[in-house]
Amino acid sequence: MKTVLIVDDKVELRDLVEVTLRGGDYRILQAENGAQALDLARAEAPDLMLLDVMMPGGKDGFEVCAELKSDPATAGITIIMLTARGQEIDRARGSEVKADGYYTKPFSPLELLQKVEELLGD
Repeated sequence: MKTVLIVDDKVELRDLVEVTLRGGDYRILQAENGAQALDLARAEAPDLMLLDVMMPGGKDGFEVCAELKSDPATAGITIIMLTARGQEIDRARGSEVKADGYYTKPFSPLELLQKVEELLGD
């Protein structure tokens, strides 16, 4: 069973994504900020992380992504940025921190599910 970590400060969005992914055989974890995301990623080694950019307190999604991708123990986690920040400069920053994908909110749950299945080989 593949593990997916959903990171967003809004519980409603985390729950929406979890419901979207329930059709697949995934173990779902949730984090509400960057610090929790880092702790869970290091402890649970998820196969995929759906990561918001703008979160209160501490580290934003770009910083979390950069930190995980620069650590050999977590560099293999597939990270998709899932954010309201859709300008080209934001997408470029996502590439800079080695995000594996970039989706903007609002998003199509069906497209997101298809992308997750594609990335996880389901």
